[in-house]
Amino acid sequence: MASAAGRPAVVLLLPNSERAPVAEELVEGGFDPIVVKDPQELEGVLATRREIAVGVIDLDTDLDAGIWGWSLLNESGRSIPALLVVNTSTLDRLDLARSGQENDEYLTRPYTPESIRWRVEAMCIRAVAVDDGSGPILQGTIDQADWGHRGQLLLVFNPKGGVGKTMIATNLAAALVARGQRVLLIDADTVTGHVATSLGMEGVPTVIDAWRDEAEGGPPLTFEEQSSVHASGLKVLPLSAHPLNTELLEPQRVAGAIAVARRAFDFVVVDLHPSYSPLNRAVFDKADRILVPVTPDLPAIRAVVKLREIADELGMRDRLAVIVNRANSGIRLEDVERTVGIPIFGHVRSSGLLLVRASNEGRTLNELAPREKVTQDFALLADRILGISETETPAKQSMTLFRRAATARA
Repeated sequence: MASAAGRPAVVLLLPNSERAPVAEELVEGGFDPIVVKDPQELEGVLATRREIAVGVIDLDTDLDAGIWGWSLLNESGRSIPALLVVNTSTLDRLDLARSGQENDEYLTRPYTPESIRWRVEAMCIRAVAVDDGSGPILQGTIDQADWGHRGQLLLVFNPKGGVGKTMIATNLAAALVARGQRVLLIDADTVTGHVATSLGMEGVPTVIDAWRDEAEGGPPLTFEEQSSVHASGLKVLPLSAHPLNTELLEPQRVAGAIAVARRAFDFVVVDLHPSYSPLNRAVFDKADRILVPVTPDLPAIRAVVKLREIADELGMRDRLAVIVNRANSGIRLEDVERTVGIPIFGHVRSSGLLLVRASNEGRTLNELAPREKVTQDFALLADRILGISETETPAKQSMTLFRRAATARA
């Protein structure tokens, strides 16, 4: 739900005596304050409003309630910056290294409503800037109505190649477009990436092209402005067209530009190279969810087990979600889930020559064969990402589906 009259929404979990003056100051500053009395009310607001720019959370009066409210800002695929009101003794009690989010800030008491306003505004401006390592740089003009919008960042990654990573990234992105979502598909595999080629989009502009032009005096362009539109409505942007021309792709700058792109889209889907490169690790830090394609064979499964261990070290284990590709190949999905130790988010069955035909024609499965079962698998994945309710887990749905198919063949 959009904020009132296009104003960026700011949720306030503050003591009763401080709510009204802070809310009034934020209204004067062009914001839409949403006052909540407790974490339960905050949870209800977050369930109905997606576009929240900042949460102002009191950690002083009731530390437990404040930490609960703080944690809610980073659940269900969200990463809402928090302005945390504290005092010096509260800071001593917080494990900042464990609990802090990179975009959060602290404000110590006593404070004025004006200080809240200016800090919130600064946080919103920072959220639409790219940090190239030398400090935040604005990319284009600032539209206040975009401050509260944060599309989800979905990464498609497996350290092993040949598991259908690009196929899943492309067709999942297309399925989300078919659901009315604004989607940017980024090909961040600068070594073997072929997203644009598989979509029949030869010679499309790349990030390298735009950044090289900018270095020579051209205008700075956002990822939205650099992207090309596929016939399906999907927007596509490769980082580079050549594996040796990547010198301008500084990891933090790329990750920052991807984060900014979320302002213009409902979803940004990134197809990553199968490695733990500095670029990939920088993008990992920004992700809302990391989709891990795996085929039901021993080398692919071992790669995911190793990924699980590394994800623990990188602090991203809770964002991993497995998608079993070629799921009807005879191996039970429950066994795959138990072996990799990561919940199965969904599955995609084998599609024979259909994918070859789609690639040859530069089309997505949704365009070429919308009624095929494999296309419906992607529709179900898109629905699950969008939060459409389900009555069974993906593994149970899959096993039920495949048992019915086997019964029908018998």
